[in-house]
Amino acid sequence: MDPKAWTYLVYLVLSVALTVWVARTLHKNGRIFLVDVFGGNEPLADSVNHLLVVGFYLINFGYVTLALKLSIPVESVPQSIEALSQKVGAVLLVLGGMHFFNLYVF
Repeated sequence: MDPKAWTYLVYLVLSVALTVWVARTLHKNGRIFLVDVFGGNEPLADSVNHLLVVGFYLINFGYVTLALKLSIPVESVPQSIEALSQKVGAVLLVLGGMHFFNLYVF
């Protein structure tokens, strides 16, 4: 496999792993916050928490898929690392931005 194909593969694996890790962390630790926001209504908080995770997955996996194409040439390992850092960095910024947006909404 050429370096560009490896870069795509590593990008997808890292992006999916980071998205799943962040979603699980937010789901587990966000429950207490949502129960408080919804005045102790645990069934409502759990339902909203689950819906937030589903939306989080859809938006982030959609972004990861749309951002898959590399705009810089990848013909060597250093170029692959540079491309990966740009792509994974963008995914991390989107994940962080979504987290702070959700906190702002609630």
